[in-house]
Amino acid sequence: MSALLRLALASAWNRRLGLGLTLLSVMLAATLLLSVERVRQAARASFAQSVSATDLVVGARSSPVQLVLHAVFHLGEPTGNLGWDSYRKIAADPAIAWSVPLSLGDSHRGYPVLGTTPDYFVHFRYGDRQPLSFASGAAFAGIFEAVLGAEVAARLGYRVGERITLSHGDGGLAGMEHEDKPFTVVGILAPTGTPVDRSVHVGLAAIEAIHLDWIGGAPVPGFSIGAEVVQKFDLTPKSITAFLVGLHRRGEVFAVQRRIGAFAGEPLTAVLPGVALDQLWQSVGFAERALQLLSWLVLAVGLAGLAATMLAGLDQRRRELAILRSLGAGRRHLLALLVLESGVVSLLGCLLGLAATTLLALFGAGRLAAFGLSALPLTVAAGEMQLLAAVLVCGLLVGLLPAWRAYRLSLADGLTPRC
Repeated sequence: MSALLRLALASAWNRRLGLGLTLLSVMLAATLLLSVERVRQAARASFAQSVSATDLVVGARSSPVQLVLHAVFHLGEPTGNLGWDSYRKIAADPAIAWSVPLSLGDSHRGYPVLGTTPDYFVHFRYGDRQPLSFASGAAFAGIFEAVLGAEVAARLGYRVGERITLSHGDGGLAGMEHEDKPFTVVGILAPTGTPVDRSVHVGLAAIEAIHLDWIGGAPVPGFSIGAEVVQKFDLTPKSITAFLVGLHRRGEVFAVQRRIGAFAGEPLTAVLPGVALDQLWQSVGFAERALQLLSWLVLAVGLAGLAATMLAGLDQRRRELAILRSLGAGRRHLLALLVLESGVVSLLGCLLGLAATTLLALFGAGRLAAFGLSALPLTVAAGEMQLLAAVLVCGLLVGLLPAWRAYRLSLADGLTPRC
């Protein structure tokens, strides 16, 4: 077998130009296949780790997926707000250990603004129940103080002590900025790899303060309430977008969920974050399958190119194969020789693809963070080993076609001159 392997390597080196291009296509196919798998796993991990140790997410009656997307990931639009009185009544349930209100709707230079309370920094958990930590500064205490996520601070170049202004809505329309009420950055959170990194955090009183002189989503013409006098007004919120709930005993989660669903004050939805995320992945599962199918199609093209290259060169090698036969090599040796050549190319393509994927994971972490994805792992997972094994097996099977053709070549046909 070792002699056949050396012979296969020598033969492949002799045809290195054609096989090199084929090797490149196999390597790119393997890279795409592994990259899609790692990105898929990173996306799942990022979504799953965005919130933990939260038993329920509560909001106005809506789709569970829509509620979690807006309240946790700050994506999409809510179906409506829930009243502050309803929140206070539910939060007083003896089974609830803590609750954190959330108010969304404003932005700062494309980043969502999250109105909440200082308890958010105490109770919110992500990943494996990891608490939020500050890279610099501390939580907000005053009305016009803001805490920035790591990505917001890094992308916009903000530091503690700088002043920023918020915009109403997504900030896409002119004249929708709250320029008369600037905020001071008092804290910057450490990176989490979650939507927290892409959020600006302010107090619920601040959300009320910047809208004192607004009606119906627009500023009142000719009327302005300055930042220095907002404390004279009642800044208790009238409504919020949603709130997070933690229970004393997790076994009571379904009972509390039923009580919230039957709340008489207004129609509400209480969602288990994990259940909603499972529903989300089921709804976008076709995209995963489409990407995986595309990767396998690219691999099929690369392996088809390998088979075509070997078949095209087979006629030129008939004399070589015949000489090997005359030196005592049997048909099974020729069969093994060509399968080994195909396997060597496939193996090298897998190894180079794995190396390329690791380099992409190493140097592309910043790009992935821009999409809210956690960093790709640098180690090879069991699933990736199975993919590489499948690629290698496919490569060996591809070599059977030219090997079968070579197997059928007779000694006389190989030594007979052709006109």
